[in-house]
Amino acid sequence: MVTPIEFNGSPTPSLGVEWEFALTDKVSGDLSNSAADLFTRVSEHCPARRDKVHKELLRNTVEIVTGICRDTPEAMADLTETLASVREHTEALGVDLYGAGTHPFAQWSTQLLTEGHRYAELIERTQWWGRQMLIWGVHVHVGISHRDKVLPILGALLNYYPHLLALSASSPMWAGRDTGYASNRAMMFQQLPTAGLPFQFATWAEFESFVADQKMTGIIDHINEIRWDIRPSPHLGTIEVRVCDGMTNVADLAAVVALIHCLVVELDRRLAAGETLPQMAPWLVQENKWRAARYGLDAIVILDSDCSERLVTDDLGDLLTRLQPIARDLNCATELAHVADIAAHGASYQRQRHAYRETRDLREVVRSVVTELS
Repeated sequence: MVTPIEFNGSPTPSLGVEWEFALTDKVSGDLSNSAADLFTRVSEHCPARRDKVHKELLRNTVEIVTGICRDTPEAMADLTETLASVREHTEALGVDLYGAGTHPFAQWSTQLLTEGHRYAELIERTQWWGRQMLIWGVHVHVGISHRDKVLPILGALLNYYPHLLALSASSPMWAGRDTGYASNRAMMFQQLPTAGLPFQFATWAEFESFVADQKMTGIIDHINEIRWDIRPSPHLGTIEVRVCDGMTNVADLAAVVALIHCLVVELDRRLAAGETLPQMAPWLVQENKWRAARYGLDAIVILDSDCSERLVTDDLGDLLTRLQPIARDLNCATELAHVADIAAHGASYQRQRHAYRETRDLREVVRSVVTELS
């Protein structure tokens, strides 16, 4: 039986951001399973921020979230305030906050699972792949007014998947080796059941039937267990963009958040104006994901159903010009302009490789990432 899924539409294109961090030991640079101690300290000393600091699958991870925000500057101010509260307690625990998508040398076998039935069940099901998930990312929610807009916007947003991944790519290294990928996190995460690229549905009823099948066959118990890179969040009334690797500093995060906000609002407005939003075939979207994960800002991406291709940074230049009026409306023109700086001067994966070339020491790669957040 297909159960209707209510979408609690947002009256405005509100914004919410979730920023995952690893905890690294100040001396060794290795991952530290000290999240429980950090949560205890934050809960006792910063009760006003307690609800904005979340647990994740592993005890080496902490997630900082915003409330419902109007725009990128408000979201960044919210995150920065919570970040400051959390960092008041990391020093006492001897740990740093590490914002990249993967750690360059940590071993999965030494990581501890966060207590809780949901996490234990996930590991029991996914086994080796679940235990391998030493990955961190950024999730961005944008409010959508009506459910019938969600799937067309989601489908069109996939055309910009490689742009977002290339800009945020911060996971070139894994278990002591350079993988050759700008985003190894993107390749790792899609190994989990229900993760990876979303299916593309024409109607909300098709999406409801899909969810019903998933529940009927025991693939999921709750809709939140659909872990797509871009997904509807019906209870929040948002589209949730989960494409991005972990971000290593506030300025780069603000740029990518502003770009996502502008893209979703532009697509929403085009849809409201009666336009049929362009979508690409799933196999083209899949290829774009791989190209961006592999080559980052040097990726040549597929732009449309005619298979036109272009260097992603060149396409970003035209995209930023197109989105300038939207950015002014959303009060994020300054933040959006910083996207061009990332494209021109390099993303985190490139800075990490530079740090290793200069020092030949993976601990210095960790230090370089930690220092960016200062």
